Amino acid sequence: MDELKVFTGNANPHLAEAITHYLKIPLGASEVFEFSNGNTFVRILENVRERDVFVVQPICQPVNNNLMELLIMLDALKRASAERITAVIPYFGYGRTDKKDQPRVPITARLVADLLTVAGANRVLTVDLHAPQIQGFFSVPVDELTALHLFSSYFRSKNLLDPVVVATDIGISKRARDLAAKLNAPLAIMEKRRIGNQDQSETLNVIGEVAGKTAITVDDEIDTGGSLVNVLNTLVERGAREVFSCATHPVFSGQAIKKISESPAKAVVVTDTIPVNGDKNIDKIEVLSIAPLLGEAIHRIHTGLSIGAMFE
Repeated sequence: MDELKVFTGNANPHLAEAITHYLKIPLGASEVFEFSNGNTFVRILENVRERDVFVVQPICQPVNNNLMELLIMLDALKRASAERITAVIPYFGYGRTDKKDQPRVPITARLVADLLTVAGANRVLTVDLHAPQIQGFFSVPVDELTALHLFSSYFRSKNLLDPVVVATDIGISKRARDLAAKLNAPLAIMEKRRIGNQDQSETLNVIGEVAGKTAITVDDEIDTGGSLVNVLNTLVERGAREVFSCATHPVFSGQAIKKISESPAKAVVVTDTIPVNGDKNIDKIEVLSIAPLLGEAIHRIHTGLSIGAMFE
């Protein structure tokens, strides 16, 4: 347990490298690849017996492949006699399926939690879950970090004129309220309704005053971008001077990048829990590194220090 080891799958190796750079340790050596028949193969290339091991792997696109990589890596480490295995999951895929909101549907977030525990995870480290109650789906300790401090530092540095923080829906209002408190700004809430299972929503109302102000929308993730663009357009229609957006997880599926580039947003601020590169990297998107936050949390877990003290 005295020796700290950090490994990564193929979901976000650059983040894992940045974390190990923060920790001043080398990235653990492993092979993780897919055979021609679609099966995933994992081999740990160094001794982990009795070591304190962390596996960095967001469950992002391709979601099922990255989830299987993580599960198989956990099993490989367990069978290699690692003393403690922490699954570092910056983005918890399937987190939006956290309850039965219609007949005969699964609670996939709970299923994934069970799979991770059975595979060998002794604890979980994650960032801004879609729903806080997902922590209770696990039978092992869960540490949930938040990117709000990164966002508050970013927007404070911009010296925005008369800011107002806008929760993109009622479910995210507590997180938005916390950001508003850090920025000493008022809070507004968008009322919207989800339409079926097609990643579409309808903006219904704005609760709060946004006219003449600089609006900053807050959400845990941006998926297709449709909801975000609806919110931004509504804020402009209600008289907002400028609109910014921040979200922890840049899922950016479908036509999200095109929608963001054509939106009235001055900037969309995200973190690198999910890789943002290639055709996803446009001028409006600002990417803040989550690596120092995760690196410090890993250091504190390894040495037995308080995680909560990071945010005090």
